Amino acid sequence: MRLGLGCAQLGNLYHEISDERAAATVDAAWDAGIRYFDTAPHYGLGLSERRLGAALRDRPRDEYTVSTKVGRLLVPTDEGGMDTAEGFVVPATHRRVRDFTRDGVRRSIEDSLDRLSLDRIDIALLHDPEGHTEVAFREGFPALAELRAEGVVGAVGAGSKDAGVLTRFVAECTPDVVLVAGRFTLLEQPAREELLPACAAAGVGVLNAGVFNSGLLALEEPHDKLPYEYGTAPAALVDRARAIAAVCERHGTSLPAAALAFAGSDPAVTAVVVGADSPDQVERNAALFGTPPPAALWPALAGAGLLP
Repeated sequence: MRLGLGCAQLGNLYHEISDERAAATVDAAWDAGIRYFDTAPHYGLGLSERRLGAALRDRPRDEYTVSTKVGRLLVPTDEGGMDTAEGFVVPATHRRVRDFTRDGVRRSIEDSLDRLSLDRIDIALLHDPEGHTEVAFREGFPALAELRAEGVVGAVGAGSKDAGVLTRFVAECTPDVVLVAGRFTLLEQPAREELLPACAAAGVGVLNAGVFNSGLLALEEPHDKLPYEYGTAPAALVDRARAIAAVCERHGTSLPAAALAFAGSDPAVTAVVVGADSPDQVERNAALFGTPPPAALWPALAGAGLLP
């Protein structure tokens, strides 16, 4: 099981970080043995891709894997001000335009290659195709397949927090991989119903991201100021997270350690992708990932009605 670094925070998700801190975060991931990095144009209007590319520039190219996404073109704008509507804190130099057409996909990959300073993308994903499924599946995915045949990208697939859309995608297209965000976590598991079995049957790899549900499962003692789905956590979910944390504590482990272990527990999952905005967070997550909770935790959580 691989641990990957989710790079949304490199695009100033929730708050600004410096270029130096972003580079140190990637360096800490490398030092921890992480070799898979997931980014997207959406993350900070290209800032995440630029910072990731700079941090990896002197690393051996064949030793790491980068995934990025298509579906949001970045179009220059002179509106000025800051772009905060999507949760990222960056100057509003561009606006996001949803585009899953063949030309849009090819242009997106070309722009990402430039920002990342790479000559190929290892994994290219349709980003949040829900609401645009017809053009994404019928035009966007074939465009990615063309780029794969040309050697510009490696594996191709889709990434979303909508498990139903990804299940349909696996059935109707021929992806190599899907990235599911926040739908197979210690807190909720809708991807287990259809998506994970469909991927296992089709031989499609699953990258499991958002495994802390945007932050609610990230601390030993969850509270109502932590984000959930990039917004405010409902009180019922905060209470559930606290109940899970209490069982974890009784078994000598912690909520984030259990969240990381659970995220990789299904055989269909090939990598667990976790975000971080500092070297300390990377080091902590890598250490927890390498120290799974005791086996007795899982039946205890099930017995308490906190896991199926």
